[in-house]
Amino acid sequence: MPGAARTSRGWQVRWSGTAVMGILNVTPDSFSDGGQHLALQAALEAAQAMRGAGVLIVDVGGESTRPGAAPVPAAEEIDRVRPVLRALRDAGVLLSVDTMKPEVAQAALEAGAHLVNDVGGLRDPDMRAVCAEVGAPACIMHMQGEPRTMQHSPQYGEVVAEVHAFLAGQAAAAQAAGVPDVLLDPGLGFGKTLAHNLALLRALPELVALGHPVLVGASRKRLIDWLAGVPEAAERDPGSLALHLHAARAGAAVVRAHAAAAHVQALRVQAGLLDGGEQT
Repeated sequence: MPGAARTSRGWQVRWSGTAVMGILNVTPDSFSDGGQHLALQAALEAAQAMRGAGVLIVDVGGESTRPGAAPVPAAEEIDRVRPVLRALRDAGVLLSVDTMKPEVAQAALEAGAHLVNDVGGLRDPDMRAVCAEVGAPACIMHMQGEPRTMQHSPQYGEVVAEVHAFLAGQAAAAQAAGVPDVLLDPGLGFGKTLAHNLALLRALPELVALGHPVLVGASRKRLIDWLAGVPEAAERDPGSLALHLHAARAGAAVVRAHAAAAHVQALRVQAGLLDGGEQT
């Protein structure tokens, strides 16, 4: 399934198959790569490597959203992401900011970001207003609770119906507020048990059928440990690839990954096997 997004830099991007959003955390405490890209030069080198590998979007985050993570003040989060975005704004790659805070999104868009990736699901009307004013698309993710508490005891009546209804409602509210385009993310690992995650992965075709591009972010998540017994997050890239290849077969437009280059390669091979085509 093709994807498309209008962006705040005047770009209109279309792609076929499943694109890769590369993760660039400029944080000291992210769950698998905290501290690796705190230095500006390290962050720039990582982003350029992703671009060279064929990544469509580089997602820059200045606040960890791992289970149990404490919030970061907006000013500190801005100080982390703004230099990276400014340095990359002319690098020829789409830039996303991973934030729940409207003031951080505003600063990031001014610094060069094209897309807002909001794990808060655009619940904050100020976030919708920021995206609408600048004309930036947004990724809407489902999360039950907040990072500090989301994995304490997640419960649903019917997880697929509830998550899909939330995403559909938030997409409608965002577009009514003037957000030009939205992507939908079921939020694997964000207030979900193993059973919840698996149900959402199996129901991806239903989410795709809602008509918006779907983003799946299973990279190095704990569900891989639950399934395959891999306690160290940094060692879960094979499981991440398996889950993301499933998501691509189910119609996901984007997968969000730490091992971005490996994902580009695997998706191109899968595309060739399935239809003889080539990812563009």
